[in-house]
Amino acid sequence: MPYDEQLARRVRPLMALRRGFSEKKMFGGVAYFLDGNLCVGVWRESLGVRVGLDAYSEALSEPHVTTFGSVKQPMRGWVMVGPEGLEGMASIRTWVERGVEFVETLPPKE
Repeated sequence: MPYDEQLARRVRPLMALRRGFSEKKMFGGVAYFLDGNLCVGVWRESLGVRVGLDAYSEALSEPHVTTFGSVKQPMRGWVMVGPEGLEGMASIRTWVERGVEFVETLPPKE
C-alpha cells in the first residue's frame, strides 16, 4: 500500500521552511528530516512522529496513537498517529510540532 500523498502534502509545508529541512522516500513512505535527524514521516495513512523517550508514554496515551515499529520490537521514542488523529490541519500541525520540538534538541548529523 502506498503512502497517503494528501497527508504528505499537508506535512511538507509545515517542515519545508525550517532550517536544515530535507525529505526522502524510504520504507514505502516519505520521511522528513531536520539537520539530518529524522523527525516525522508518512507511512500508509499514518504519521510517524519522533517524540523522544521523555514524551513517549504520554504520547502513547493519546487517542489514535500506537507504537511505531513491530509489535515485538517497538521503536521507543517514536509513535504512529492513525488517520483518525489527523483529521484536521490543526491536529497534523500539533503532531509535527511535537516531532520538531524533540528533534531540535538533537545535534545536527553530518
